[in-house]
Amino acid sequence: MDMLFSDNAQKVLERRYLSRDVEGKVTEDIPAMFRRVAQHIAGAERCFDPDVKEATLREVEERFFRAMMEKKFMPNSPTLMNAGKALGQLSACFVLPVGDSMEEIFDAVKHAALIHKSGGGTGFSFSRLRPSGAAVRSTGGVASGPISFMRVFNAATEAVKQGGTRRGANMGILRVDHPDVLDFIDCKKNNADITNFNISIGLTDAFMEALERDGNYDLVNPRTGKVEGSLRAAEVFDTIVDAAWRNGEPGIVFLDRINRDNPVPQLGEVESTNPCGEQPLLPYESCNLGSINLLEALKETAPGRWAVDYEALGEIVDLAVHFLDNVIEVNKYPLDEIERMTKQTRKIGLGVMGWADMLFRLGLAYDSAEAVRLADEVMGFIQERSHAASEALAETRGAFPAWEGSALEKAGAKRRNATTTTIAPTGTISIICGVSSGIEPLFALSFVRNVMDKDALPEANAQFEEAAKIGGFYSVDLMRKVAQEGSLAHIDGVPREAKRVFVTAHDIDPRAHIDMQATFQRHTDNAVSKTVNFANKATREDVRDVYTLAFQSGCKGVTIYRDGSRDEQVLNVGSGKTEAALPAAPQTPAPVVQRAIVPRPRPAVTNGITEKIQIGCGNLYVTVNYDDAGICEVFANLGRAGGCPSQSEATSRLVSIALRSGMEVGAIVEQLKGIRCHSTLRQMHQKGIKVLSCPDAIARVIDKVAKQHNFTKLSADFEPELAVIDVAADLEGCASSGLYHEEVNALRSIDVLADRKADGVRCPECGAVVEHEGGCMICRACGYSKCG
Repeated sequence: MDMLFSDNAQKVLERRYLSRDVEGKVTEDIPAMFRRVAQHIAGAERCFDPDVKEATLREVEERFFRAMMEKKFMPNSPTLMNAGKALGQLSACFVLPVGDSMEEIFDAVKHAALIHKSGGGTGFSFSRLRPSGAAVRSTGGVASGPISFMRVFNAATEAVKQGGTRRGANMGILRVDHPDVLDFIDCKKNNADITNFNISIGLTDAFMEALERDGNYDLVNPRTGKVEGSLRAAEVFDTIVDAAWRNGEPGIVFLDRINRDNPVPQLGEVESTNPCGEQPLLPYESCNLGSINLLEALKETAPGRWAVDYEALGEIVDLAVHFLDNVIEVNKYPLDEIERMTKQTRKIGLGVMGWADMLFRLGLAYDSAEAVRLADEVMGFIQERSHAASEALAETRGAFPAWEGSALEKAGAKRRNATTTTIAPTGTISIICGVSSGIEPLFALSFVRNVMDKDALPEANAQFEEAAKIGGFYSVDLMRKVAQEGSLAHIDGVPREAKRVFVTAHDIDPRAHIDMQATFQRHTDNAVSKTVNFANKATREDVRDVYTLAFQSGCKGVTIYRDGSRDEQVLNVGSGKTEAALPAAPQTPAPVVQRAIVPRPRPAVTNGITEKIQIGCGNLYVTVNYDDAGICEVFANLGRAGGCPSQSEATSRLVSIALRSGMEVGAIVEQLKGIRCHSTLRQMHQKGIKVLSCPDAIARVIDKVAKQHNFTKLSADFEPELAVIDVAADLEGCASSGLYHEEVNALRSIDVLADRKADGVRCPECGAVVEHEGGCMICRACGYSKCG
């Protein structure tokens, strides 16, 4: 039965899902994994009927098993990983509250760590936190603000993810009326900052109304509830658009629209979503997701002619709702508060995958009116059928406990689950099923999975390969060319009809992306995870139009990504920017090497300035030296005992080595500027201190010198040398290559940082191109996902 799954699906399952013993040896095959899951989830029948017959249990188990083995339905990854095991945590999505006290903040950090360890992702709203600079009565100091604490959460995620079953992922949301909103919009301006978060701005109706009339809107201190100023909505919107155009963040969510669809307003207000934005949740709620493979919901009506099999689709919807409701019962929750809230609402999120493949097989272009009409029909059917299935369960198991007083009670709809549908990204489970992710168009029709593999061959989308063979235009060379171009648009020898149907993400007008998202949203209880892909040449105005259209079309949020907008992106599909072209012929594997940047030597003679700056620990003396090639070294010394001189020296050394290695001055200043020190902040007002910390002071002096002497970028006279060093090289070997002994560890740290910066654009695990889809990033070669 393993033969039902592609080689790549089998590799992903073995690497990420199949059980292992204490020595790391795989102890189950694919059918055994699905049997483990089916048996555990079917066991929930005992919770509802202690006298259930064994034959009934086996029947339910077999139906669940067959649905997964036949790739008709897949639950979210934690269910596949943990069902029937000691950990037993089966949910993908959580939202945790972040209150405005040190105790509440660090409780949230602790709770997030427990969730990440168990395989879940977390969403947070930082909108309750008082703005930076606000008074803190208990200490006499000033508040650090939401961004400072978000970095604490980010660091905790970084520490925990290595020990968890998969990488931790977070969503950070800030309301647009929070006084720190402008700082939040740009908090990920540097791609290496706050790497374990997706961020979104929570837009309100009041903001959108102000935007429409080109007026101002109020900023409100969440601690006091008082208005603390106003901003012009158009300027804030421009800032959001510019940031998203620059590197894809932040996304936007429409908070008031989400709360109008909140089925249980009596329990509270929705403040945040899960990491990819498709699952709005109340504080302490979790949700279990699952997806139907739409390619398996087709029937052949004549040779080569296909239609949607609504009878088969309905049966899968019924089974999936049953399965996901059972998950709630047998789940082992990481916190008691989460179990209580989850069982109050019993939300499930049934979605789809393989939408692009369904369209291919039906001969419909993703960006056609016919495809939009089909989306309306198919998702409308799933929504109606899932509601009916939930109502049927309520007849035997009862409605969700919070039904009384809910919007569903007022509507006269007695259901087992407060919500039933969600369109989630389906990164790894769509790889298992061998279909496209969620409702996304295909990212590429053909690609080479591993360019260093001796027998690497292009792998094409199954529907495209079949059509090419039937149409008589298939060849390995064509598949290689398609892999290199990323699209059929400019390839000769491909029939016009194939070019019309087999469009990819970058062939599609961004407005067509929104049309499809809005159509699915009309028939989805929760939200739709979708990335609108832009070509590199797209303008800020293009991004603005999509954000505006998303609001006008009824979407609950939107994420965009402009190809190549992250300056460290190494591989692009069909952009002409690839650092290494796809191979024309098989290649021999390269030896394992480590690339290191060799800094230029310290000049014998330098010029410079020394500036005295008052900080919380006394006077800090910052020296910045330069020569004709640019700034080359920095020193920082405290004028008296106390403080943290070792930290200042370490900062100075790392800055110096970075400058002599070719890093732009602006990038260094951006990293150091704004770092806060509580010792300095406490004394700012009474002593008139003008900086926030030692690193902030160092950044200000570097910036001043750079602007005075036009050192904003590295001098053209110096190009950093790239040395390739064997990974086993010791310090002596490094030194002989031109590296100073005391700088080797610093360079290794910089190398690690470079790897982290590439995270999400080139897979950190296998090196393949990473796709931006569904509000996240996924490697379809090995199954790596930044969002889990």
